[in-house]
Amino acid sequence: MTKWVFVTGGVLSSLGKGIAAASLGALLEARGLKVTLMKMDPYLNVDPGTMSPFQHGEVFVTDDGAETDLDLGHYERFTSVPTTRNHTITTGRIYNTVIQKERRGDYLGKTVQVIPHITDEIKATMRKVARDVDVVLVEIGGTVGDIESQPFLEAIRQFKLEAGHGNAINMHLTYVPYIKAAGELKSKPTQHSVKELRALGIQPEVLVCRADVEIPRSLKDKIAMFCSVAPDAVFSCKDATTIYEVPLNLHLEGMDAKVASLLGLPDRQPDLTPWHDLLKRIRNPRGSVRIGIVGKYVEFKESYKSLIEALHHAGYGLETQVDLKWIEGEELEHGNVDEFLGDCHGILVPGGFGVRGTSGMIKAIQYARERKVPFFGICLGMQMASVEYARNVAGLDGADSTEFEDNPKHRVIFKLRELVDVEELGGTMRLGAYPCVLVEGSRAALAYGGTQISERHRHRYEFNQAEFRGPLERNGLAFTGVSPDGTFVEIVEILDHPYFLGCQFHPEFKSKPLAPHPLFTAFVKASTSNRT
Repeated sequence: MTKWVFVTGGVLSSLGKGIAAASLGALLEARGLKVTLMKMDPYLNVDPGTMSPFQHGEVFVTDDGAETDLDLGHYERFTSVPTTRNHTITTGRIYNTVIQKERRGDYLGKTVQVIPHITDEIKATMRKVARDVDVVLVEIGGTVGDIESQPFLEAIRQFKLEAGHGNAINMHLTYVPYIKAAGELKSKPTQHSVKELRALGIQPEVLVCRADVEIPRSLKDKIAMFCSVAPDAVFSCKDATTIYEVPLNLHLEGMDAKVASLLGLPDRQPDLTPWHDLLKRIRNPRGSVRIGIVGKYVEFKESYKSLIEALHHAGYGLETQVDLKWIEGEELEHGNVDEFLGDCHGILVPGGFGVRGTSGMIKAIQYARERKVPFFGICLGMQMASVEYARNVAGLDGADSTEFEDNPKHRVIFKLRELVDVEELGGTMRLGAYPCVLVEGSRAALAYGGTQISERHRHRYEFNQAEFRGPLERNGLAFTGVSPDGTFVEIVEILDHPYFLGCQFHPEFKSKPLAPHPLFTAFVKASTSNRT
């Protein structure tokens, strides 16, 4: 029978429920169990696809094209779980489904209510991911006490009862603040958080207590007594120097053993050798490299979560510390590019939407091309590299994207629908995994070690190869990755440059700390060669 772990949070948000859930998933996998993870988000948006990156942070994309919360990125990075649209639920999506059923008459004229119709739909969605797995970890977004979260919490209360004793547990993440003036850790916020949870009918079996410092045994015992939790089920989760230390810290606390015991899972010792080796490489780099990131959301770095992690993953594999220098694209538009980028060993231009900052990105790309600085462009970065090359090498003055100008002189980048004749709003974005064929001998093919790949996309503009591939190719730009039918340009390179590659897809979504993405590894390696 599939076992369930429901992960809730209290006191305040941003405590790291996603990291805690992913870490437990990693520990259970290391015990030889097959796990999966899913996220419930209480906002009314159907998905985060239309939300501002300044408000929501990164939109993670799955193979099947779901736009999801960034915590699904943590799940995939920490475990072997391939997430799908079924691994994410929002209030908006649940209500939308129930309303559609009501309009079709599926409820046979009954009054549609939060209980049982909304909660039943939540439970039905959870069961979709439970096939052929030993343990499902379900994270509920927000904090206990939020009005928006109540239907989800009621659903897991019912689910625990239906699953039966020993088949479902609640792991509650809470905060134990350190009051510097008093020199004490305070447990009262945790007590109130658990009290709120119990008022909703949910008794947590496991408490994970976040704190700046280690929580002493005496305070754990106090928390256990006031929260009606077994003393050996209260775990300290202190601040770590890297998120990839958290699974090992929680294992040392005994959390995976306790969860396995509560759920009646086999008592096996986890094989954590890969995680120990990773931590050793993180803590003992042989050198460092500075990567300049020229973006448009740099003041809110959560917008680039997977990108940041992918760069560090590459560094871990190369035993090199990757130092990131953030440059706002707008700052380069009227500034001295050399002052911003002169100390960078590599330059990366990431994805984004809208015209703001793109002139600065083009200046950064021109600088990298002319100064022979390793360059990596992702999505918008690849498009701007194509525009820069068209303007400054192929002599196509006025080259631009129709995203920024309705009718530019040279439409190097244009809307997806002009390629595939799709008009409806939901079809104007290319989402999810698509295959790509690489030119043998190209840098991309050498990095991947093959010519057949699949990568995830999230964009609505494409390179206009019917008009501009020929002129740019004749001027030295190599088109080294295309879709199998030849419709879409996926990768461009400059072959006589130390490293200059742009890709239309988002490789960061598939990078893992134990398996760095090959394009990031190749870019960081080229950047380290540029240090002297």
